[in-house]
Amino acid sequence: MSLRTASSGAETAPRSPQGNVGARRRRVDWPAWRAFILLTAPIVVGLVIFKYVAMAWGFLLSFSEARGTISLGNWVGIDNYRQLFNDPRFQDALWMIVLFTLVIVPITFGISLGLAVLVNRLRRGRAFFRTTFFIPAAVSYVVASLVWKMSLFSGVPASAANSLAGLFGQEPTAWIATVDPPLYWIVIITVRLWLQVGLYMILFLAAIQNIPAELYEAARVDGARSEWKLFRHITFPLLRNTSVAVTMLLIIASFQAFDEFYNLLSTGLAGAPGPDGRPPLVYLYDVAMGQQDYGLGSAGAFVVTLLIVGFTLLQSRITGFGKED
Repeated sequence: MSLRTASSGAETAPRSPQGNVGARRRRVDWPAWRAFILLTAPIVVGLVIFKYVAMAWGFLLSFSEARGTISLGNWVGIDNYRQLFNDPRFQDALWMIVLFTLVIVPITFGISLGLAVLVNRLRRGRAFFRTTFFIPAAVSYVVASLVWKMSLFSGVPASAANSLAGLFGQEPTAWIATVDPPLYWIVIITVRLWLQVGLYMILFLAAIQNIPAELYEAARVDGARSEWKLFRHITFPLLRNTSVAVTMLLIIASFQAFDEFYNLLSTGLAGAPGPDGRPPLVYLYDVAMGQQDYGLGSAGAFVVTLLIVGFTLLQSRITGFGKED
């Protein structure tokens, strides 16, 4: 009886699942892999060829004397970089973009945050104002620059800016062509604010709406009645990560300024700011495409890239962005 029971138990014992698991692990879904490769191959190949290969070629080109050609071979070492930093026009362009960054970043930050706080306090029409302020972010910088140049600040008496100034007894002014005082800064700053304030307002608004309402209720119970105290002690401290990210994006965008400067200041008009009002990217565009000095233009592009990376790393180190609180 015991032998029969033992033998029957041995016959009915469950098989080890290791064999089935191993078979399942060895099984490869080749149709899924083929579909994945087929769908991602064009993107990967295009990214490698038109981005990484182009970046590597441009880096090698910055050590070459490439005038009228992008061929490699005539190596000059760091002569392009030395010539670039000895050029007073490039130095003026760097100082100009640093000054532009110091002006546009805090103004954009303050207006975006203020609009986000105001829109968040609305009980009705919040979606309408959110969409209204965000629409300019979808407008092309080229189109907006041409509107500012040919309509709002065109310099004719019928333009919007001169019509508004005429109400205060001011004579018509050529805003873009006026260098002393530098009124063209008003044109550049206003068009940049109109284009990007809405985008960063949306980022701040999303972060504000993620703050728990219980914190505000607890603060009111503790005596923080005024909106300024609530903003100072709750809203703004909890927007730390968003504030650092927005500041970083603003710095990068300001150093990459090109479209509005090129379309507003490259007018060829007498008295226009010309080279003195150009940021580095406009200067390098003139060097590479106008003078066809691709080696010097490539060197300048990598200098600007290193500046952006340096400012970004410095800001991250100062603010502790990415670290756990």
